[in-house]
Amino acid sequence: MEESALRREDKKVVAVVGAGLVGALNACFFAKRGFEVEVFETREDIRKAKVVKGRSINLALSHRGRTALKHVGMEDKIVSKGIPMNARMIHSLSGKQSPIPYGKKGQYILSVDRANLNKELLTAAETYPNTKLNFDHKLQDWSAETGLMTFARPHGSKTQTQADLIVGCDGAFSAVRKQFLRRSRFNYSQTYIPHGYMELTMRPRNGEFAMKPNYLHIWPRNTFMMIALPNLDKTFTCTLFMPFEEFEKISTGDEVIEFFQKYFPDAIPLIGAATLRRDYFRLPAQAMVSVKCSPYHIGDKCVLMGDAAHAVVPFYGQGMNAGFEDCIVFDEIMNQFNEDFSAVLPEYSRVRVPDDHAIADLAMYNYVEVIQFLLHMLHMFFSNVFSPALWSSGLLVIHSLEAGKTHSFGFFLVFQVTFTRTRYHVAVERWHWQDKVINRGLLLGAVGAAAGGFYLLIKNPPDINKLAITAEKVWNKMAALKTPPSVGAASQI
Repeated sequence: MEESALRREDKKVVAVVGAGLVGALNACFFAKRGFEVEVFETREDIRKAKVVKGRSINLALSHRGRTALKHVGMEDKIVSKGIPMNARMIHSLSGKQSPIPYGKKGQYILSVDRANLNKELLTAAETYPNTKLNFDHKLQDWSAETGLMTFARPHGSKTQTQADLIVGCDGAFSAVRKQFLRRSRFNYSQTYIPHGYMELTMRPRNGEFAMKPNYLHIWPRNTFMMIALPNLDKTFTCTLFMPFEEFEKISTGDEVIEFFQKYFPDAIPLIGAATLRRDYFRLPAQAMVSVKCSPYHIGDKCVLMGDAAHAVVPFYGQGMNAGFEDCIVFDEIMNQFNEDFSAVLPEYSRVRVPDDHAIADLAMYNYVEVIQFLLHMLHMFFSNVFSPALWSSGLLVIHSLEAGKTHSFGFFLVFQVTFTRTRYHVAVERWHWQDKVINRGLLLGAVGAAAGGFYLLIKNPPDINKLAITAEKVWNKMAALKTPPSVGAASQI
């Protein structure tokens, strides 16, 4: 067994386990503070690998993530390699496209390539003379009392090293977190959703983007959807989210085309029928898991960040942004307590757990959110039963919601989550309060509109034959709205 002798007596050693996005960024934060930083990664160096294993879903970088990058001088470089997305572009079944802005004019989120971002952060970490990157090191065991870690190497050998602080940034299936599970009073839960995801590529057409590039394109289809994010090489990375049972129903190339003709007909010429037939079966659909735990620390020796602490489903576009914000919060608390790990770590758990749980819940809620669909059905029903003049006042708020102008049920939540650093749990609490106010206002407005309407009916009785509408007609119009216009009123995606 080999033993490394990298510890310096004059500086504390921080071991970052995991060289993914959050691990690499964390290395920059700790190195900037002057700690001796060692990063340990199970995989080979992705900057040298011929094939990069792991997830490759494009990422939506927003304010929280950009703020973290700015702290280590990386924001401008990463932003220059991203593509601004000013709005969602909703694709209806008929092929109609409707943009819904994310925020005010000039506000946008960025489409960034996961692998490139990871490579840039690793290179940035390596520029610090007090940082060492160790690849092909698989964590086998570690001690919460001494900080001693044991790593397995590719050819059966083992390496041991010791650190003053172990930072677990090794993903949803964290090896660091396993040690937490052996201790009492540690809360942990994981939930797999019934949906999986599959990636497809939309290549350029005549050397240009096949669709408008400055949008996050969405094809919402009831229990499933497809999204597409632009890349610098003028491709789009398309991600199909669908229940596993639906993926399993498709077993031939012809069935793939039939499925897309039924649900995504406008995407077939954009992706290409031959490409769809081939790429659909290239890799099986991947699972998505939501992880919650608390506390995030053990004593003054170990702390969890990123997916190791809070893996979230990707339906609010905040997984990476939340992980990056972990780094800022920890750094701010380090300032507050003068880098005293015995005070910093418990304070970090106290502050960060409620926020990460809130965004995990919000992402899961957004996965099943159906408010906007119900609003459209309500709109359709009453606009047929009552005359336009009678119903117009009651529909004022609903019309503005549908047009994406006020988005009262989720706009302000999206704004606070996406374009500010308002704490996640505070943003959610404000949203719930606002929701109650709006619901009560709608109820009072509906009562007032109904009272006024009945008064008008009594004063000016309408022609009954003109108001009549059959139940069959109402049902047919409801059925026509089977596909909702967006993935949810509170959706970042």
